[in-house]
Amino acid sequence: MAEDNILNRFEGGAVEEDKAVDTSKKIKYGIIGTGWIAEAHLKSLKKFEDVEIVALADLIPGKAEAFAEKYGAGNVRFYASGKDLIDNEKDLDAVSVCTYNMQHCPCTVYALEHGVNVMVEKPMSVTLEEALQMQKAEKESGKVLSIGFQPRYDETVKQVKKIVQSGVLGKIYYVQTGGGRRHGIPTPYGTTFIEKDTAGIGALGDIGCYSLDFVLNALGYPKPLTVSGYTSGFFGKKADYLGKPEYVDKFNVDDFGAGFIRLEGGIILDFRISWAMHMDSPGDTIFLGTEGGLRVPATDAWANAGGDLTLYHNVGDKPVETVIPLNENRGDNFDKKLRAFVDSVKYGLEAPVSSDEIIYNQAIIDGIMRSSAEGKEITLDL
Repeated sequence: MAEDNILNRFEGGAVEEDKAVDTSKKIKYGIIGTGWIAEAHLKSLKKFEDVEIVALADLIPGKAEAFAEKYGAGNVRFYASGKDLIDNEKDLDAVSVCTYNMQHCPCTVYALEHGVNVMVEKPMSVTLEEALQMQKAEKESGKVLSIGFQPRYDETVKQVKKIVQSGVLGKIYYVQTGGGRRHGIPTPYGTTFIEKDTAGIGALGDIGCYSLDFVLNALGYPKPLTVSGYTSGFFGKKADYLGKPEYVDKFNVDDFGAGFIRLEGGIILDFRISWAMHMDSPGDTIFLGTEGGLRVPATDAWANAGGDLTLYHNVGDKPVETVIPLNENRGDNFDKKLRAFVDSVKYGLEAPVSSDEIIYNQAIIDGIMRSSAEGKEITLDL
């Protein structure tokens, strides 16, 4: 049957084989910013026999030293800023930029201008202007700039892209995506996520960029043309919701964002994301095409996959539904993200997650913020 043929095309996936690592040349690596996400970077990098972690930097005195001792960074040097690290580590090959959002751009640009390859955590930046500065520095330096989207390596995320790119859905004309937590403003990590001076943007940058990358990557990253957006921050101003009354006056970013985006190729993207809401989910991710539709059940944070995929299509003149089971992951996606970046540095490969794509992601986030502030639709000039 035709339904069986479709299932055979998309069920399961090839198992990746472990590759031998050439340890004759070690990549000298630094980490800028030693907050909680830096722990994940350090744990992954320590697994790689061809990486030598040589330096850590943090603006807060003593923080990098405490981080190194807690997580076993080894014999590393410490610096009071990313600039100091890059200025003094003359043989440095690469850095992870794990700072708060507002420092992503200056740290990345400085590293690239000094011949150092960069893995910058998501979101790429706060504004589109910053993202363009980062891309300009990348192109002029000839170095690798990759952005930290580890969900790209999830087997089901790759499966969704495979289905969308296969043509089985026909011409895709409408996509709905997003995600959100009922109770999830990230105050356990202090105030860097909720203050504009450090974060710049809230839920849009923290988890919204993941949702956008999930669908835009599946579509082949079409260019965004216009954005009509809305943001709010009601829950971050509620002391009983935060559980930390002392943070209420500090909260000044978005905890909810939504956008209606027109993409190149006649595709409409309907997007919403939330740190906090009186709802368990703002809805599943759906792709609507002229020959079929695909539903991806929502998760509690961003649009990955909270259950088996469902393909809606016709067999003859009968509407049918084909359930496509989730693919099983092999290995840790964060490890894969860092391994791909190290390989790109070591062997002169293209960036695993390129600025050419994420510029569009950042343009949408920037457009939503500007549209909300100005109360009108924004035309994106890219």
